[in-house]
Amino acid sequence: MTDTITWAPARITPADGPLLGHLTGRLDDLLLANGAVVLRGFGITPAALDGVLDRVLPNRLAYVHGNSPRSHVGDRIYTSTEYPADQTISMHNELSYSAKWPSRLAFYCETTPGSGGATPVVPGDAWLAALSPELRAAFADGVRYTQNLHDGHGFGKSWQETFETSDRDEVERHLAEMAGATWEWKRDGGLRIAQLRPAVLTHPVTGTLVWFNQADQWHHAALGDETAAALARIMPEEDLPQHVTYADGSPIAPEHVLEIRDRGLETAVDVDWVAGDLMVVDNVLVAHGRRPYGGARRVLVAMSD
Repeated sequence: MTDTITWAPARITPADGPLLGHLTGRLDDLLLANGAVVLRGFGITPAALDGVLDRVLPNRLAYVHGNSPRSHVGDRIYTSTEYPADQTISMHNELSYSAKWPSRLAFYCETTPGSGGATPVVPGDAWLAALSPELRAAFADGVRYTQNLHDGHGFGKSWQETFETSDRDEVERHLAEMAGATWEWKRDGGLRIAQLRPAVLTHPVTGTLVWFNQADQWHHAALGDETAAALARIMPEEDLPQHVTYADGSPIAPEHVLEIRDRGLETAVDVDWVAGDLMVVDNVLVAHGRRPYGGARRVLVAMSD
């Protein structure tokens, strides 16, 4: 285990000055220095959100190639991951399994959670430092991901939903731009995508070395023994909606999966939500997740390059 974490996201309140003044250069500087910035007390309303995001995320992206269930609620604005409220979502960087990922995320709390529902955040370098040398050596050559997307009827997400199009040519153009990705259209109309991606990444500006992959989230061991056993009875691992191995194609040890998941959550700092809050995150420097919650909770997310 690591020493006690002293890091926390930067916080901006009305006492620090008007909102508009923080949505320019100061926010950029704070993100590079802290990795995450929470703006609280400005009373950002749903009606004002689009204008705020235009400043925070100058080139908003669609959630193309995303593997999490979300609803599209505005101009490239989505609900945060729609997993059941009683489940923890482990730490991850958005689209870290892809050759293209957003550089910046913005989370907006529209409805305060009834209870729980914090968004844990963790610096990628702290997560990396919390992992054992043996585990880091095992992932030195990267992570191999396999994604199986059905044609509209099946387990997991369809390729149409994942790529926000029903045009095969458009999907192939997107995949062709992803260095190292291979794909095949299956006889049942589904799509299989394979990629070899790094497990560790260097931030392009700060030079910080960070843990940057979703090996634990893509591995059935993180689902628990009963769920993993049930999936094994349904289909082979390689045909699951998402499957992951070490770079050489060999199976990832379940104990490595659990270490990655648990160390990330243990090292994280929780950000509790109040309606009107906005949190901006450097998607390479800082990973995020979700704690279980009760009652109402509505958090929206947008992303940019």
